[in-house]
Amino acid sequence: MTVYLMRFSYTPETWSKLIQNPEDRRDAGRAYIEQVGGKLLGFWYGFGEYDGYAIFEAPDNVSMAGAVLAIAGGGALASVDTTVLMTVEDTLKALAKAKGIGYRRPGESSKA
Repeated sequence: MTVYLMRFSYTPETWSKLIQNPEDRRDAGRAYIEQVGGKLLGFWYGFGEYDGYAIFEAPDNVSMAGAVLAIAGGGALASVDTTVLMTVEDTLKALAKAKGIGYRRPGESSKA
């Protein structure tokens, strides 16, 4: 399965609701991803650009996109950003493939 990092920020209204009625949102995140055959691997809150971070495993990009769209469409988030995470092994394979691609910078001659 593919691993994804989701970064999100709540709306002020969502924070207000959570202050009035504190809730562990890991359970909700877990339920959403399990509906598409995935798994919640971790869930954190932090300071900075984003309010929270979750790491999910999902069978494919379409499944993960469906879960993220459902979460984002709920209206509780001000922003959401999802990144596909690659293993070191997959990155090494990608580097090997890149080695065989003849990249040419814009404006450079195609003659070597």
